[in-house]
Amino acid sequence: MTYKIMIVDDEPANLRVLERLFRPDYQVVTAPSGAEALALLEQHDVALLISDQRMPAMTGIELMMKTVPIRPQMVKILLTGYTDVGALIEALNSGLVYRYLTKPWNNDDLKLTVSRALEHYEMMKAKHLLGMENERLRARLQEISELASIELNRESAVPEKEIGTSTSQEPEVYELLG
Repeated sequence: MTYKIMIVDDEPANLRVLERLFRPDYQVVTAPSGAEALALLEQHDVALLISDQRMPAMTGIELMMKTVPIRPQMVKILLTGYTDVGALIEALNSGLVYRYLTKPWNNDDLKLTVSRALEHYEMMKAKHLLGMENERLRARLQEISELASIELNRESAVPEKEIGTSTSQEPEVYELLG
């Protein structure tokens, strides 16, 4: 399966280098800003986002927060040269960012991180699909339970003589045997 990854960086040289690094193995979508990335995410089913932290108008963490409603299972990697350590720790602890790497990055380390992030994506996607299937099965089980309850209530409302156990028939049987 060929994954689609998005790379967001306001530095054109970084976009070109990262695109060349990942183009042989993945479908690569690039954006020079957070706003353009959000627009592209509406059009593309992206598995992984790699974003620079320090960009004008919108930081990488702000971008990642805004992507959650659009692509909730998308895995996010943050590239940073220098950043607010508190914001970075909060993003990592909240599960918003899968991993962060410092600039300049090591290509082999970044490729390995992307590979592991995509494994994580597959696991999260499978978990989501199982959750949806569980919800479907729970709803069906509830329907079956309600139908069974209705049927039991209907059966218990049947008059006794329709069931065929009336005591008035016993004396007639004894008289015939008599």
